Amino acid sequence: MLNITIVAGARPNFMKVAPIIREIVKARDTGAPIAYRLIHTGQHYDKKMSGDFFEQLGIPDPHANLECGGGTQAEQTAAIMVKFEKELMEHRPTLVLVVGDVTSTMACSITAKKLCIDVVHVEAGIRSGDMTMPEEINRIVTDSICDHFFTTSEQANKNLLAQQIPGSRIHFVGNTMIDTLQHNINRIRKPDWWDSLQLAEKQYFLLTLHRPSNVDDPEKLSGILNAIIEASAGIPLVFPVHPRTRQILNTLNMESDHLHCIDPQGYLEFIYLVKHAKGIITDSGGITEEATVLHVPCLTMRNSTERPETVDIGTNELIGDDIPKLKSCIEAIVAGNWKKGGIPDFWDGQTSQRIVRILQELYLPAVVAQ
Repeated sequence: MLNITIVAGARPNFMKVAPIIREIVKARDTGAPIAYRLIHTGQHYDKKMSGDFFEQLGIPDPHANLECGGGTQAEQTAAIMVKFEKELMEHRPTLVLVVGDVTSTMACSITAKKLCIDVVHVEAGIRSGDMTMPEEINRIVTDSICDHFFTTSEQANKNLLAQQIPGSRIHFVGNTMIDTLQHNINRIRKPDWWDSLQLAEKQYFLLTLHRPSNVDDPEKLSGILNAIIEASAGIPLVFPVHPRTRQILNTLNMESDHLHCIDPQGYLEFIYLVKHAKGIITDSGGITEEATVLHVPCLTMRNSTERPETVDIGTNELIGDDIPKLKSCIEAIVAGNWKKGGIPDFWDGQTSQRIVRILQELYLPAVVAQ
């Protein structure tokens, strides 16, 4: 039996593992000797930031929740490693599958490799070049010890080859985030509060900010928000506020009739907001991917991106700290003057099928031979 332990720790992970689980179940139901065990590290423990996603995306309850939320980066890493080691010793799999670039991904990869268990990394090889980002460190460490690498882009392939990773271990399969998007696009739903805010399709901007470089300094956050309010010329701004951003925002006296600060949304409601937005202003990486596939103009409040294909091919543009550029780009979107953008190769909703097929080709012969 090919036993796969799948790790999910934070909100983006859930969107990436859902289609993989669905394909494993399909393979199992057609007779393949394959099974999975889903481990939730508990890195995100707010219901809106994690629990609702399992329900909306049809993910079964995790087989175990390590409950490692909170604490510093080091405390959380240590807690995950201690508890995941115990999990692996009690339920030793054929391989561990990690996704993305959160703390859980790095911590569980290290733990598995020290127990001589193969690790495969979904969304491997992406790099921002910004070592101030915890996620960049997680990516580099994870990719330095993994056994197989599933990539989303040609640039990710090049990054891994530059690290002397053999090409036979790099598998260009596409983007599982887009699998989830395509699977659920006909299920998205209008938020309950939509009508009360008198919103209309393509007549609002969607805003998300959570990175420390943008939100930890109240003066900087205030400057960004004031620039957006000014440039958007009265068009409603819908701002689902991340818990860490909420703490800072509460210290500011931001007053604008068209800035609507709301709670974090479930996946189906959030994708509704993405699809129908006039434009998106964000510092998230994943949202730029969804915006690209849905052909929605997107501005990224960062100086670098680990997803350059969303800029080179898609609808995204890097803004960084350039407030005049932010204003001019918002004005261009308002005027309807934005690049149309295309969709990167293999962002077609079939990525998880490729992953599960390749895993069976790689590991089932050895399993059968045992």
